[in-house]
This record gives sequence, C-alpha cells and structure tokens, in this order.
Amino acid sequence: MTSTRSASVSTPTTFCCANRLTMAGPLSGLKVLDLSRFIAGPHCAMILGDLGADVVKVEKTMTGEDSRLLAPFIQGESVYFMMFNRNKRSLTVDFRHNKAQELIRRLATEADVLIENFRPGTMDKMGCGWETLHELNPRLVMASLSGFGLGNRLTCEPCFDAIAQALSGIMDLTGEVDGRPMLAGTFLVDYATGMNAACGVLGALMHRMQSGEGQMVDVSLMGSASAMLMTAIPEYLVFGREMSRMGNRDRYVAPANTFETKDGHWVHIIGGSDAHFPRLARMIGQPELLQDPRFARLEARLQNVDAVEGVVAQWAKAHTVDEVMAAVSKAELPSAKVRTVGEALRDPYARDAGHIVDIEHPVAGVVPSPAPAQRLSRTPTAVHRPAPPLGHDTDEVLMTWLGMSAEEIEGLRAEAVI
Repeated sequence: MTSTRSASVSTPTTFCCANRLTMAGPLSGLKVLDLSRFIAGPHCAMILGDLGADVVKVEKTMTGEDSRLLAPFIQGESVYFMMFNRNKRSLTVDFRHNKAQELIRRLATEADVLIENFRPGTMDKMGCGWETLHELNPRLVMASLSGFGLGNRLTCEPCFDAIAQALSGIMDLTGEVDGRPMLAGTFLVDYATGMNAACGVLGALMHRMQSGEGQMVDVSLMGSASAMLMTAIPEYLVFGREMSRMGNRDRYVAPANTFETKDGHWVHIIGGSDAHFPRLARMIGQPELLQDPRFARLEARLQNVDAVEGVVAQWAKAHTVDEVMAAVSKAELPSAKVRTVGEALRDPYARDAGHIVDIEHPVAGVVPSPAPAQRLSRTPTAVHRPAPPLGHDTDEVLMTWLGMSAEEIEGLRAEAVI
C-alpha cells in the first residue's frame, strides 16, 4: 500500500496534542463495507471512517464508482469523488459475476456494518439482501439509503437531492418572496441523509452492544427532507397555514434580514427579539422606535415587518459595510457580512479552527478538503488516509479480512471477478 502522510485535524488548544496523536478514534476496530455511490451513502461511510472505522469501499472494476468520472479533476482524479471517500480502502469487483457476489457475502460475514444505496431490490438480486446477510452474520448492521424508503408505493422510484427538495416542499420554501422556487446552494438533503444514516448506524451498534443483534437501518432522502421541514408540518396539518417563501427574512422575529450597505455589500442582521430590538434601535440612532406601538413588541413588529425592516434598510444603505459591522459588533447583535466562498476560505479562522485539512493524495498531491465536523476530546476524529485510487487496496483487504492467499487473489483476477 502506498504510504501517505498523516493529516490529523487540528483541535482546540485545550486538547492535548500528544494524546491526539496516539489515541485511536472511537470506532477503531469496526469494519464497514461501503457499497454505496454518489453522495449520501459515501458521506455516511466517510463519517464512520473519520471516527476511526476501517471502511472498505467496494467498486465496480474498470471504472469504479460513477462519481470518479465527474469533473473537476486533479491529475485525472475526481475532486468530487475525493470529497466523499477519504478514510477508505478501495476494492473492486464485477458485481454481476457470481463469484463476486459470493465475495461480497463473505466480506459481509466479516463486517460490522454494510452501507448500500442501490435501487431497492438490487441487493436481493445479487443474493446479498438483508435476510440473507442477517442469516450469515446476525451481528451485521445494514444501512440502506434510498430515495423514498423501503416498503411503500414509491420505494422503487428514482430520486436525487434536487428531486427530494422539490417533492418535500423545501424548494418551494427557498428563494425570494415573488421569485421562483430555488434549490439550496449545496446538496442539503444528501448530506442530511448521510448524517442521519450514520446516526442510525451508531444507534444500531449501541443496541448490538446490549443484545448482540444487528438490524436494518432504513434512511431515505424524502425522510430526511421531511424531517427538515420541522414547524412547517404542524403549521399546515394543525393550523391549515401553508408556509411560503420569505427570502432571507426570519419567520419568527423582526427585524431579521439581509440588508445592502452603501458600498454594495450585504450584511445579515438579527435584531428582532424583544431583547435585541432595543439595542438595534439605539444603534441606528432611533430609540424613539421603542415607543412606537408598531414596533414596541415582537408581535407588533411581525405585523409591521416591512416598515421596521425598511427603517433598518435605510440605515444600512447610508453606511459602508465596515461601519455597519463595527456598529452591530458594538451593539452585540448577531450579524455577519455575506461572504463569497472564497472570502470565507481566505479568513484565517477556517484554518485556525481546523475546518480545512490538507490531504496528501498519492496521485493528485495535496488537496485542501473539509475537515471532520465532529470533535471528540478523548478519541479525536482524523483524516488518516486519502480517498483511494481505484482498486488500490483490493489485495490487502482480501488478505486481511478474508485471509486469502496471493494465489487465490490472482485466480479471482484471472477470472475477472476482481
């Protein structure tokens, strides 16, 4: 295996660096078989790898996971693929080959967790469905990620992040009041589904510690999207009110919105609670607003939101962004300049806080990437290996997981099984 430089994630200075370098992650020793593709499933498996699990990514021979073909590329390696597949080893198989399907069953017998997001029914056709694998390995936790979940009339329908945003109502809630529905600026539902699957796996593992029994974890894009609707659900089903787009305006406090400054920048200011609004009124030099019955209390401000936000907008438009930010900082109001991604990444905070980590890839070189979001003081997360080149670890995995000899592995390769 190609050696790579360790890329441990920086942690707050209160953590002991020596301990951080010598202590294993909390999932050290856990074996995860990742049969998933694209974002949600690989993201789930990557989280488990960040936490110390031994994650083996099973890919199709020759081309690997489809996302390896997506631009942009660094030295021929897909950046898209690298962002969701660090801390994994790559093993290739021909999924259609009977011996490859038998190999997957053998690997699943050794695994603690299996993650898949094939179209429902595909695993059964390969002889690797839940009932079969559970019988072979009763301790196995199997996470199945799909568009619509298992056992309902839409189970077999295709679904992607954008489709889930559209069908769930999230897209309709996003955008300007009089504008068209908009996608979120990132793969919001995919990421939520991956995180929900990882949480479900951890819960199932806790149950297994107590009972010795594995179980199926069923997580869907639509289930994750619906969960993020939160108060929109009782708003409609209890009160009969359908939420609509509000742009950047807050639904529950006013004023709280994005305002343009004199020099053409945008700032988001939250000053709508009854605790914040007095400070905002004094900040903009209009303490008399506190005596105005339209603005004195939160309920009144919500009923007169255009008027109160118009006052703030006029004030912001008369000042530069630096003047606005200095004023809100002095008033201790939650606020931020709206930055581009480039501006956010140029801020030393991103590195100082450990949100960006440089990962040395054996082909692509050093690739700056998002760091693990979880911070554990005694068993830290870490990036201990880059996203693997295709099939990079096939022999190693078959030897260490299944005890196969070099001759057996070469025999499988000669038959185009791997």
